[in-house]
Amino acid sequence: MFKINIVKKIVTYFRTSIKVITITTVSAILIVGLVAFFYKPTYAVSLNGELIGYTENKSKLQNEINKYMEGEAEEGIAFRQINSVPEYTLCLLKKDITPNDEEIYAKVTEDGTQYYKYYAITDDGKEKLYVSKFEDAESVIKKLKDKNSQNKNDIGIVEKYDTETKEFTTVEKCVSELYEAPKPKVVYTANASSGYVSGSSSAKVNIGISLIRPISGTITSRFGSRESIRSSPHRGLDIAAPTGTPIKAAAAGTVVSAGYSGSYGNMILISHGNGVQTLYGHCSVLNVSKGQAVSQGQIIGKVGTTGNVTGPHLHLEVRINGVLYNPQNYVY
Repeated sequence: MFKINIVKKIVTYFRTSIKVITITTVSAILIVGLVAFFYKPTYAVSLNGELIGYTENKSKLQNEINKYMEGEAEEGIAFRQINSVPEYTLCLLKKDITPNDEEIYAKVTEDGTQYYKYYAITDDGKEKLYVSKFEDAESVIKKLKDKNSQNKNDIGIVEKYDTETKEFTTVEKCVSELYEAPKPKVVYTANASSGYVSGSSSAKVNIGISLIRPISGTITSRFGSRESIRSSPHRGLDIAAPTGTPIKAAAAGTVVSAGYSGSYGNMILISHGNGVQTLYGHCSVLNVSKGQAVSQGQIIGKVGTTGNVTGPHLHLEVRINGVLYNPQNYVY
């Protein structure tokens, strides 16, 4: 009799449990159904902390903004710079509220600044003439060498970015204006002494190592750009990312310095040998110290807003023998 009662209690318990589970499941399905009927998942878009609209397709909208910044299909425009990067927050929105992608795009890009890319042909380091294509600049140098111009070893190419374009010169006119007839050879006596200085510049040099991207993010300010927040052309590359995003060493090397440094804020400088250095500015956290050896991809700090900034981002510089070079020639 005792065993029968236990069995009855167990059966009753399981029946009650099944009823509770059934009621809970049905209720959950009804709630989900009601939410799905009245609401739809979407993204709230903010700019500088201000809500500017909603989008159902975050990737599509951001791709359009990226195309605008990259200057796609716009001849002569190298890139455009926007003042602030939009932020996306997943939310539920009533179905009768219509997304406004076009208004968001217009708001984000309304104050954009476009930069033109062109090439300066230099003679002994001084800018002389300008062309729109790198191939044209190379052709000028080749023709001057073929003509054995006296200054053939002093002619260089500099990649330029500016909000205004220069007046471009044809290849033939460049050659005509830059050509110098070879000077006759000079024979020195035994007591004579002589010296020479030659130099050239180019948009990219071989650094002998491969760099990786320190972070993933949106490029908001490029090398050489001019902006109101700084008195000289931009020395590096700015990549926007949320505060706290881990920063990786672009290559193996030794930490030259790690600490606060004026407008850079919390800054890390790494030497990779052969005169190559990379700099990481505006960090919120520093995970390395001076003299420490680091490996490629090692977490050395985190993205922040220290120093002279308008928002969280990484300022990246590439230095070769003390000279600043465009980081986009090596990463991104």
